[in-house]
Amino acid sequence: MSYNKLIRDKHRVLSGWSDIDVQLKRRHDLIPKLVSAIKQYASYEQATLQAVTELRQQAKKHNAVNQQGKLESQLSSSLFSIYAVAESYPELKTNKSYLDLQQEISLIEKDIHFARRYYNGAVNNLNTRIETFPDLLIANLFSFKAAEYFEMSESQ
Repeated sequence: MSYNKLIRDKHRVLSGWSDIDVQLKRRHDLIPKLVSAIKQYASYEQATLQAVTELRQQAKKHNAVNQQGKLESQLSSSLFSIYAVAESYPELKTNKSYLDLQQEISLIEKDIHFARRYYNGAVNNLNTRIETFPDLLIANLFSFKAAEYFEMSESQ
């Protein structure tokens, strides 16, 4: 019974990570569209746009969970820098395409937050089970490993 509970918790962690990964990919797919929309109006803000593009490329690579969290936090901060740049361009703030992209990315950010909470809860359950008696005996016997939390700074 302990083994089955460990397997269940392990699969919840995997499922939770899959949900995060889907949301991150959705956000990564929208970033080039957002950058393109802003380039039309803010051509001299190339450094900000380039930084976001580079962070997106780094974050798209499959990294360890803690490294992924750091990159995604930086990417979120960079997106908010882009929004700040966009505030200087009244014509951009009224562009429907830009506003739709900004809103969609905002919704994805919320989805990432909820997926991260679920994943970290599943990680907590698995890690607690691995470390508590009698489940730790089964976990050690079958080489269950503790999962990493997905940490992102809440700088928004």
